[in-house]
Amino acid sequence: MNEQRRDLRLFFRLNVFYGLLFGLSWLAHYLVPDISSHLPIGTIDRLMNYGDSDSFSGVEILASQVVSQIDSVIWLVTAILGAVLLMVPVSWTYISIREITQMDQSLLQSMIVLPIAVTGIVLVVHNSLALAFSLTGVVAAVRYRTSLKSTADSLFIFMAVGVGLAAGIGMLVIAAVMTFIFCYTFLWLWKLNYGFRKEAKQYMRSAHLDSLEGDQAENELTG
Repeated sequence: MNEQRRDLRLFFRLNVFYGLLFGLSWLAHYLVPDISSHLPIGTIDRLMNYGDSDSFSGVEILASQVVSQIDSVIWLVTAILGAVLLMVPVSWTYISIREITQMDQSLLQSMIVLPIAVTGIVLVVHNSLALAFSLTGVVAAVRYRTSLKSTADSLFIFMAVGVGLAAGIGMLVIAAVMTFIFCYTFLWLWKLNYGFRKEAKQYMRSAHLDSLEGDQAENELTG
């Protein structure tokens, strides 16, 4: 019963979050049809139509279309806050499905903060091949590494990077769709206990274990 309530709690949270998100987005587009020209919301068709097969320029950063200082600040703040906000349901998913004894708080915090850095980096290096190569050299020199308890944890880091990249080019709609599918896919895998074998190493907590201690630990994490 406790596990079923945990499943339903995550399902309810995701439904409320994405219901409000998509509802407010639709309302914003209805009231301000050209809102994507002022904020880093973006539309998928614009991304698909960028560049051509013979072009090295690739994707156009929509921030380059902002001309005033105030609009630039608003655009940047919206992109960063949007990226952080979209990682919240991803963190809920991680907290709910991950084995309590194997959870990594630093990973949980990193997936929230990482999109901020990625968004800023994309804006700094955009349209500059020299800056992009310089960044590669700096990262190689620093040799930033993180020790993950499971290879599956890297999926959450990849999602954080993907959200930051999408926010940096002004395509929060793509980031929203990615996190939506990501969270519900993990919820589905967890609910079905997909690929379960008794002797196999498990990444997710048991989908059929009624554990009071697990509920108490999760309540401490989620409030």
